[in-house]
Amino acid sequence: MKTVIKMREMSDNQEGIIKKISTTGEMGRRIREMGVVPDTWIQIQGRAPLKDPVAIKIRDYILTLRNNEADHILVEIDEPG
Repeated sequence: MKTVIKMREMSDNQEGIIKKISTTGEMGRRIREMGVVPDTWIQIQGRAPLKDPVAIKIRDYILTLRNNEADHILVEIDEPG
């Protein structure tokens, strides 16, 4: 079963497909320029000790995003079970 959640809610090593960027303006532009666009596969690589920022593997590089940025990225994941 597929579910859409915020990137911030994903667990370490969890994979998914970006479905929507829900912000506009400067932040939306900056996120898209980094390659975070719909229909792109990602995997959570880890988080800093205080849970911010989050490191993601996207295409062939590792990118870190702040939680306030990750809140605007909706990802489709496979529900376990």
